[in-house]
Amino acid sequence: MLSASCDRIAYRRFSIIAAMASKFLISLIAIALVFTTLVAPAQAIDYGRRNLIENDFSGQDLTDSLFDHANLRGANFSYANLRGVRFFAANLEGANFEGADLTGADLESARLTRTNFSNAVLVGAFATNTLFNGAIIDGADFTDVLLRLDTEKKLCDIAKGTNPVTGRNTRDTLNCF
Repeated sequence: MLSASCDRIAYRRFSIIAAMASKFLISLIAIALVFTTLVAPAQAIDYGRRNLIENDFSGQDLTDSLFDHANLRGANFSYANLRGVRFFAANLEGANFEGADLTGADLESARLTRTNFSNAVLVGAFATNTLFNGAIIDGADFTDVLLRLDTEKKLCDIAKGTNPVTGRNTRDTLNCF
């Protein structure tokens, strides 16, 4: 009888310890999930060579994503985080980058005909082999953007406004005289 009583007590203790260990493990998993959700950076996505005509990317965090050779005619990137994004040789005709952050973006050989860059931040972007024919650049910040001299001159002819984020005058960021 004493043995059966001891077995029940031992079983109860084991059950209590197992339940506590289970709750502790569930708590650890929950904390790990919350931590990775809060700390995890945006995942760079490769959209290269895709047909993304008139897609809406507005307000999205697309940091370091790739759009090389993609057809993005009429796409909406307004107020998107596009830091470090590559648009190498992409068709961005009529795209909307209003208020977007293109810091350090690669726009080399991109087609930017009639593209809206109103109030966009392009600090440190690469655009040496890019034409901005018919582009809207009111309030855009071109600080340290690599441009061809003839492109810079054309942009100076239409440059006006002040960027609401950086407080810089568009003409000053293009070194217009």
